[in-house]
Amino acid sequence: MTTLNHYLSEKRSAVLAREALINAGDAGPVALAAKVSAEGRSGVRRIRIRDHQVISDSPPDFAGYNLGPSSPELQLGVLGSCVTHIFLIHAAHQQVPVESLEVEVTGKIDPRGGKPGYEDIPIYPHDIAYTVHLVSPASKESVQALFATVEKTCPILNLLKNPQTIRAEIRHTASVANKLEPERAIS
Repeated sequence: MTTLNHYLSEKRSAVLAREALINAGDAGPVALAAKVSAEGRSGVRRIRIRDHQVISDSPPDFAGYNLGPSSPELQLGVLGSCVTHIFLIHAAHQQVPVESLEVEVTGKIDPRGGKPGYEDIPIYPHDIAYTVHLVSPASKESVQALFATVEKTCPILNLLKNPQTIRAEIRHTASVANKLEPERAIS
């Protein structure tokens, strides 16, 4: 079985190769996309990203079947995944050895949020915090420098700290049932 440090040596090669592309002017924006559909009967949401699929569902107290994490739970998981990955990228780049790495993310969501009498409670996940559990023989200074770099460069962490405007549109198509109704003559 290989160790996390073995992976970091492979990661370092990939990080340096990507950095070389950027420095040469051969790298640019990468389009990201996700498609989500809701299934009948269960309401389960299938999230499709590239060739991958993730199931999102609600707990039973919100008419779900508990077949997967809810969207707010996924958001915390996405934050933890991104922080973990950025730690690995920069540990590889800075050659900070890592024996183990785990990121624990917590937050709250209140079903009363935004309802009459509870307008001050956010409707979104809040009180979000994360703790990094890192085992490394590196010096405290190296680990603090690594942590500062992660805080500065983690895309999802910075998205949550510095939200942006999101464009939205709806494309409505009349249902088949509406199209099949006979037209009524106007007298």
